[in-house]
Amino acid sequence: MSVRGSRSAARDSGTPAPRWHAAAPAAGQLGSSDAKAGLALALDAVERFEPRDRVQAQHRRRLIGFAARHPDALHRSCEAGHLTASAWVVNHDATQGLVLLHRKIGRWLQPGGHADGEGSLPGVALREATEETGIDGLEVWSQPVDIDVHLFVNRRRPEPDHLHFDVRFLVRAPRHAVTRGNHESEELRWIRHDELTEPELGLDASTLRLARYGFDLARTLRQRGDEQARG
Repeated sequence: MSVRGSRSAARDSGTPAPRWHAAAPAAGQLGSSDAKAGLALALDAVERFEPRDRVQAQHRRRLIGFAARHPDALHRSCEAGHLTASAWVVNHDATQGLVLLHRKIGRWLQPGGHADGEGSLPGVALREATEETGIDGLEVWSQPVDIDVHLFVNRRRPEPDHLHFDVRFLVRAPRHAVTRGNHESEELRWIRHDELTEPELGLDASTLRLARYGFDLARTLRQRGDEQARG
């Protein structure tokens, strides 16, 4: 969906237009302590997301159907699967994206993690990106850029295989951002669009889709900002 289209849809529906959020709400304010209200908040973002391809449309339908059958889908205690949120982090100029070598999984991935009951999925994505990259001053675009459903297999812990219903967001770093990382990753790396298919990274189709749509949105938003700055 184009930025212009998303803004028009927001006006028509009476919902706020997508925008950058400079900080995640404090813990306990991201969603509601009431599980039903928290899930409704999460699904609002999912239902307003307009898929750009067949794969995204399929994942969106699967997530909505799963949440209808599992009112505890925001929580890890839902063993069949649960909602997660992740981020495609770009530098301020939208020329590079950030990937991390996940210590537990042993693959290059985008930052992300479990909702753990929080209904504001943009807030979850921003929280996870901040914790896993160590970058101060990140901003999250309030509308999802991608949705993915995948089977999570963790061979290091005695937990059953389960589905992750991942809602993905664009996150922008400030100028001169410094990465620090945390225990989740072995390495952090900035990469250009033309490096996405580097064999050394081995990015899977899901991450590649997120990165390409993330870069596309980031460039569009940057261009719009430049046009506004020129008046």
